[in-house]
Amino acid sequence: MALKKKLYINGEWIEAKSYTELKSPYSEEIIAEIPQATEEEVNQAIDAADRARETMRKMPAHQRAGILEKLVRLLESRVDEAARIIALEAAKPITTAREEVLRTIQTYKFAAEEAKRIHGETLPLDAAPGGENRIAYTVREPLGIIGAITPFNFPMNLVAHKLGPAIAAGNTIVLKPASQTPLSAFFIAELLEEAGLPKGALNVVTGSGRVVGEKLVTDDRIKVITFTGSPEVGIGIRNKAGLKRVTLELGSNAALIVDDGVDLNKVIPRSIKGAFSNQGQVCISLQRIYVHENLYDAFVEQFVAETKKLKTGDPLDPQTDVSALISKGDVERTLSWIEEAKQHGAIVATGGRAEGNVLIPTVLLNADKALKVSCQEVFAPIVLINKVKSVEEAIELVNDSRYGLQAGIYTNDVNTALNAAEKLHVGGVMINDIPTFRVDHMPYGGVKESGVGREGIKYAVEEMTEMKLVVFNRN
Repeated sequence: MALKKKLYINGEWIEAKSYTELKSPYSEEIIAEIPQATEEEVNQAIDAADRARETMRKMPAHQRAGILEKLVRLLESRVDEAARIIALEAAKPITTAREEVLRTIQTYKFAAEEAKRIHGETLPLDAAPGGENRIAYTVREPLGIIGAITPFNFPMNLVAHKLGPAIAAGNTIVLKPASQTPLSAFFIAELLEEAGLPKGALNVVTGSGRVVGEKLVTDDRIKVITFTGSPEVGIGIRNKAGLKRVTLELGSNAALIVDDGVDLNKVIPRSIKGAFSNQGQVCISLQRIYVHENLYDAFVEQFVAETKKLKTGDPLDPQTDVSALISKGDVERTLSWIEEAKQHGAIVATGGRAEGNVLIPTVLLNADKALKVSCQEVFAPIVLINKVKSVEEAIELVNDSRYGLQAGIYTNDVNTALNAAEKLHVGGVMINDIPTFRVDHMPYGGVKESGVGREGIKYAVEEMTEMKLVVFNRN
């Protein structure tokens, strides 16, 4: 019998009025029954977060840090269990899932540290006439209730990027995890309860975006919406959010430029990882590669050879590199995109087919920039490799996109690297690395339709707090 989960509201596990089956993306077996929250139940969660606001706001920084530090210790003792949960619900290969858990631990460690570093500054008011004999300083205060909406692709670490800074800053949270990956969120809620987080400070409600998400976005008690997902949903959230603070981490079709003269032995392994890790279901997954014409043939030959070595199959098998996409619909969508590319002259160098819900790692050559695989976010193990005559041409192609999250360039020339860093219109430029590089304390976010605001614990704390100025007249 499948595991039956409950809503987590006000520190209690509450039976929901209705449930839906959660199936493994790989085996399609039922792995759990997941509650479908009603608007009334979401309202109860917001009520609980509202009641806990003062408790969290007044909690000393060292206590907030202590809760996060205990969470780290609890998660460190249950790494294998956490990785298995991710592998089951998301079909993430178990070795990659374990990497995610270790990154999640790092994320909460950073959050614990940042809890003790939230501060303002003093201002010299006598720099202006009339400011004499006054002392001024700023403080940062929690905004209140955070509405967090998280995606399926990093169900534990992207939850950490919402919960960690929110708790560090003294906020309360109502979390809506992705419908396909709620088990990771429930697991973290259990650990935070054990770590001593006050009742109501975290509430986890699962269900449809039309019910749960809509209520979070429109309820005036929610002061911040932090969302990771598609541009279409993100734009809708921003249009409805009113005066709420909104952080949106949206889509991308991340690109890499490979300049003439670089060592392909360094570039190829990183590029394979960037393109195919987690089945390409990463916001900064390497989707487009622009290679200088002098290296193009050698690059393609080596890249295709290494791609063919990847093992597909069961996510619980430690030898698996690539497993199932998150849904059958995504398999059908990506196959149709590949077919469109073929009909418009693109060459399938390897892959281009599916086995069950597993899309075989696919390399496309000479794909036109107007094709869906080029200009939209593919979110699948598909990468296109195109030839360019110069880095300047490649920069133009990278920038010719509705997205701008991260981009990478490999080059031996410092001036070329600095020129690319200046001209690439993205949130982050990775020099001599793939655009898929991320560590959890760096600022992370994009431009254009890739979103607004920045994650990375310190930067997320800033998004989840507001500045207050205090002026003391000594006269």
